[in-house]
Amino acid sequence: MSNTEKLKNFLTQEIIPDLEEAIDEMFSFIEKAKMASIADKEELQELQEMHSECKDIVLEIEAGEMDDDEAADILAEFVDMKTAEDE
Repeated sequence: MSNTEKLKNFLTQEIIPDLEEAIDEMFSFIEKAKMASIADKEELQELQEMHSECKDIVLEIEAGEMDDDEAADILAEFVDMKTAEDE
C-alpha cells in the first residue's frame, strides 16, 4: 500500500471522525453552557480548520496531486500527533 493510500485511510478512518466527534462535543458543551468563552471559540475554530485541512488533503490525494514522499511526511506528523493525544 502506498503512503498516499495509507494517509487517506488514516485520515478518513481515524483523524476526520475524531475531529467530527470533538467538534460535536464542543458544540454540545457551548449549547449547554449557553455561552462560549473566547478560548472555547478559538478551540472550536481550530478543530474546524483542521477538519477542513484534512478533507482538503483527502481531495488532493484523490485528484492525484500528492506524491508519495509528501504523503509519508504528512502521515508521520499525524501519527505522532495521534500518539501524543492518546497518551
